[in-house]
Amino acid sequence: MAKRETNSKEVDLITIRFAGDSGDGMQLTGNQFTTNSALFGNDIATLPDFPAEIRAPQGTLAGVSSFQLQFSNQDIHTPGDKLDVLVAMNPAALRVNIDDLKPNGMIIANTANYTNKNFNLASYETDPLEDGTLDSYKLIKVNMNELVNTALENVDLPSKMKSRSTNMFALGILYWIYERELDSTIEFLNQKFKSKPAIIEANTIALKAGYNYGDTIEAIRTTYRVSQAKLNKGTYRNIMGNECLTLGLIAAANKAKLDLFFGGYPITPASDILHILSKYKNYGIKTFQAEDEIAGICSVLGAAFAGDLAITASSGPGIALKGEAMGLGIITELPIVIINIQRGGPSTGLPTKTEQSDLNQAMYGRNGECPAVVIAAQSASDCFDTAFEACKIALEFMVPVVLLSDGYIANGSEPWKLPELDKLPEIKTKIIKKSKDEKFLPYKRDEKTLAREWGLPGTPGLEHRIGGLEKAAVSGNVSYEADNHDYMVKLRQEKIDVIADFIPELEVYGNPKGELLVLSWGGTYGACRAAVQKANENNMPVSHINLKYINPFPKNLAEILLKFNKILIPEINLGQLSTIIRSKFLIDTLNFNRVSGKPYTTTDIYEKIEQIIEES
Repeated sequence: MAKRETNSKEVDLITIRFAGDSGDGMQLTGNQFTTNSALFGNDIATLPDFPAEIRAPQGTLAGVSSFQLQFSNQDIHTPGDKLDVLVAMNPAALRVNIDDLKPNGMIIANTANYTNKNFNLASYETDPLEDGTLDSYKLIKVNMNELVNTALENVDLPSKMKSRSTNMFALGILYWIYERELDSTIEFLNQKFKSKPAIIEANTIALKAGYNYGDTIEAIRTTYRVSQAKLNKGTYRNIMGNECLTLGLIAAANKAKLDLFFGGYPITPASDILHILSKYKNYGIKTFQAEDEIAGICSVLGAAFAGDLAITASSGPGIALKGEAMGLGIITELPIVIINIQRGGPSTGLPTKTEQSDLNQAMYGRNGECPAVVIAAQSASDCFDTAFEACKIALEFMVPVVLLSDGYIANGSEPWKLPELDKLPEIKTKIIKKSKDEKFLPYKRDEKTLAREWGLPGTPGLEHRIGGLEKAAVSGNVSYEADNHDYMVKLRQEKIDVIADFIPELEVYGNPKGELLVLSWGGTYGACRAAVQKANENNMPVSHINLKYINPFPKNLAEILLKFNKILIPEINLGQLSTIIRSKFLIDTLNFNRVSGKPYTTTDIYEKIEQIIEES
């Protein structure tokens, strides 16, 4: 059949959200469109959103799962604000997501699920597809279940299995609207289900049926094309934050010429790190799924004592349990990396939603004066560099390092330029084979870094004691002397402070001084940078810096802050970084806080900037 003539329109960027029940395959569908866009050469950013309820009842608001992506021919920093297209597989998905759709945006609804039962579950009194509430949108009503069952009538599968291909039908429609080839998804299906040819056949047919349906439906008269982005030369892959972080750990172990040991306990959204690392045994990586969080970090301390690059990962509740053992790592001065993939709290909180509320925990969540290095990843692709840097600092300065990420970064994805491994900096450990002194002094220090030497157990002449009681300044023997304790407390803080001499200074995006500076950290980076770019385009005097290093701060932070009349700090908490900045530098800040389980959008930040500038 000849392809129906349509208008083809070139656009710069598009934002799509797939939404339905957690069993509707929205995450897989979104990932396939993302992979397709990455292979095509678009810049992309994604936002998967999972229901907090495990197996929430079908059709309920609590059970809605969604996947949002923005793809563009330009450099982008966020998964988008208002949606161009919403794929709503049931009324609950429509109810939860409709407010995020642009006026005149497109809704693709699977009418098979728009039943009286599902209307009640989604708190609709009437059918929203028929009662006029969607008149300001471009509504495409499709009985996907019926069309899929018709297309698969000759495939030898139960009807329930056939219905699971409906998400591929929806994907096919989107591929047609945005002029995409089907090859990448067909290849994926052949690899994923290579032992189940009937499932491959069903999903492939459903995908092509959706594509062909788009070509026949009169309601869609325009297709859209987003051309390739101009990215720096190199080899790219689409990658999620947790996977990128894991590769950074592996690269650091390689550069340090150490085995990597990971000890941890599964917890959302950090579990992927354990799962991914367990696949790399051939790289000298050892993974241990402990019986609880305490056992996980204690195993890591043992591995660090024995000379491994030692890593643990968790989320806020698990980090709370690790607190005492983190203090043991700090007083024994062992190089460990503690990864916190932050989620909504307190307690169990919102396990599948994002938050930045563990900064105070990372800074102060241990007994006694117990300072640790704290650094934060700013995006999915930045996780590699941040993980590598966390390991480098831990090994070269003999300190525990807390690496903060969050659910948005961990599960989001974007193009990542593969680094040239031979150009990564070397990591020089403090491991020694023999002592320069007649007797090994485990707390004797390097004059510049204040790092102690790393004497491994079993090495002749390097016998020493280690433990949680206070140490004498050089010998490492147990000491209860008041003056010694005062000295060691201040020395452990100085060990952290001196690292500021070895980390990069901040660079200001925009004017180096002026009316307003937006100060971000972690996952708010993308929305803040995009909002400041937009503000600059509209001639607003706004600049931006993002903090990767939080303890210690970069040396020039105070100098930068003092050059601006106002400092805006957006955070997905109640102002934790703002409190630290105020107390340390004695300057006022403007807080912008929202703790909704969702990341900021560019519009959120831009409107706040606009308000501040207008008031000025």
